[in-house]
Amino acid sequence: MALDRQSAYSISLFGSQRGDDGPDATSSPSRIQQALVDFVMEFHLDNIFVYRDQIRENVLIKQYYCDIDIAHLISYDEELASRLTNEPGEIIPLFEAALKTCTQRIVYPSQRNIQLPQHQLLLHSSASELSIRDLTAMNVSHLVRIPGIIIGASTLSSKATALAIRCRNCQHDETITVTGGFSGISLPRTCGRQRTEGDAASGDKCPLDPYYVMHERCQFIDQQVLKLQEAPDQVPVGELPRHILISADRYLTNRVVPGSRCTVMGVFSIYQQKSSKKSTSGAVAIRNPYLRAVGIHADVDHTMKGNAMFTEEEEQEFLEMSRRPDLYETFANCIAPSIYGNRDIKKAIACLLMGGSKKILPDGMKLRGDINVLLLGDPGTAKSQLLKFVEKVAPVAIYTSGKGSSAAGLTASVQRDHNTREFYLEGGAMVLADGGVVCIDEFDKMRDEDRVAIHEAMEQQTISIAKAGITTILNARTSVLAAANPIFGRYDDLKTPGENIDFQTTILSRFDMIFIVRDEHDRGRDERIAKHVMGIQMGGRGVEEQAQAEIPIEKMKRYISYCKQKCAPRLSPEAAEKLSSHFVSIRRQVHASEMDANARSSIPITVRQLEAIIRITESLAKLSLSPIADETHVDEAIRLFLASTMDAVTQGEGQGSKELNDEVNKVEEELRRRLPIGWSTSLATLKREFVDGRGYSEQALNRALIVLQRRETVQLRHGGAQVYRSGA
Repeated sequence: MALDRQSAYSISLFGSQRGDDGPDATSSPSRIQQALVDFVMEFHLDNIFVYRDQIRENVLIKQYYCDIDIAHLISYDEELASRLTNEPGEIIPLFEAALKTCTQRIVYPSQRNIQLPQHQLLLHSSASELSIRDLTAMNVSHLVRIPGIIIGASTLSSKATALAIRCRNCQHDETITVTGGFSGISLPRTCGRQRTEGDAASGDKCPLDPYYVMHERCQFIDQQVLKLQEAPDQVPVGELPRHILISADRYLTNRVVPGSRCTVMGVFSIYQQKSSKKSTSGAVAIRNPYLRAVGIHADVDHTMKGNAMFTEEEEQEFLEMSRRPDLYETFANCIAPSIYGNRDIKKAIACLLMGGSKKILPDGMKLRGDINVLLLGDPGTAKSQLLKFVEKVAPVAIYTSGKGSSAAGLTASVQRDHNTREFYLEGGAMVLADGGVVCIDEFDKMRDEDRVAIHEAMEQQTISIAKAGITTILNARTSVLAAANPIFGRYDDLKTPGENIDFQTTILSRFDMIFIVRDEHDRGRDERIAKHVMGIQMGGRGVEEQAQAEIPIEKMKRYISYCKQKCAPRLSPEAAEKLSSHFVSIRRQVHASEMDANARSSIPITVRQLEAIIRITESLAKLSLSPIADETHVDEAIRLFLASTMDAVTQGEGQGSKELNDEVNKVEEELRRRLPIGWSTSLATLKREFVDGRGYSEQALNRALIVLQRRETVQLRHGGAQVYRSGA
């Protein structure tokens, strides 16, 4: 069944023999069809008749299609393959008729007059891919192979392949074969009944437009319209991603869902859009492009589907790599090697790229295996560069920035189809990065209502939609790597974490590791960073750049895919015991500090944090491809957790409670009034006035002096004995 041209000849021509001495004997449809039948019947690899077996298996389960590799056709008959690529509209109907003939010979050799349904030809190939933006007029009516990501899929519609029509006047029946992909069909204006001489004499003539369609006698096939967009990593900088419509029918429908990356093989075709009433321009020759799919192959899914292809040499190389004793350190060093330091953050990112083990409990409850990391810190600490690197190295990744992301853009939006006026879903960043990483920069600049949209995606790993009559749940099995600044732009040591961090505890508890990245002023460190930056700026090689040579980005990408696919570690009983006892001690420690400060910790330590340490442990085991996570992995996971989240919790310890901070603010105001600019007094006098005279605590006075000293309002002279007011 062809969609672009009538295929009435494709069944009948096989029997019609033309003279061998005709000028176009070699290219006659019957010859081509016979050559195609021979190919399907005779092609074999190692004495296995690939397509014979495939057709037999498919027909026995009542599926009338055959998936053919173009490489096989090239090796069998190069000229035939080139004709298929250049004239698919003519060759595909012949190929489908040939498949029908082969089915007759293979499955029903004795039943000559059995009625077989139309067969469908599916094609796949490993030939070079063409991006959507490279499709030009030269490709029209040619076979092309396009990679991309499905962003929308319509519901199934029934498309007529043969219309049964009847004349209102004389009940004359006819069948019209429908051609074209998206373009419509017009009914004949006049009745096509064979008239006798008597009819002509009596003037019994049918009027104009006599036909109507008898829908119950028409033949239909399933059709689906997909929207294929360029993958985000293939779009040039500053360009919008292009998309193209894909018409898929019969066995190609319902193959892919929005969010799946796939490669579509199809005939690049054109259709005339229905002209709306507004546009009365006479652009007769302008047509819109679309792709008539003849093969849809979902790309390697980097989640646990297990269909990634690794060569034996690659597997051997990865196994050797996993046995290296220094793999963890090397792998961490290879993450953004041009960024100086930040060892623990790089190790945390290595864990995030690997991920833990996803668990499905007996009652159907799912526990996520993906690790979420938040980098919170001063500007200029290379947070965004780390995010950009992760986008390059993760097998599936999407980078987005806070202000430029809305709730619908991150989760999913409901769109309306222009032609059918139906609502359909378009997946957002979290859905498109299913099985990968979403990097969200400027996380603090997002509106609160948009940030709430990803609460569910970060813990349950699904996105629920109930809009415009569409109620559904989409998968969003992604890790989140977020970067944010504190409230005041940079971290203020004299304030508690709660006053520095502008996030609710609901979102903070969903992050497995929270790093506070400080831009500390330390001469030795500053010199090393300056040397490193100069090395990169001058020769492209910094102090730590040597690590780049050890594991290239492409190899890291493949190794991460391999680990995620082949390994799902479990905790050993000893490791589990160690973890549980450690979690209890962490809770006790946080509770004690909360009691001391008389305030709840702004960064919560909940059972989620216990699960977080378990996930980190599993990811460390996965990195070295070990099936069991032992105590060494637990020790490193606890160290990472203490260096990140627990460090953030204890940052504000000793900063005192809210009452103390209020008291400090009052003392500051009094000191400014007490000391005009340029005056000085002794520290002992101030203590006597403020502590003994006005009843303030000595701790409040000391902290107020430290704050004013940092703001360069006062200076301490003579070894701290004299206080001098130097500025405003």
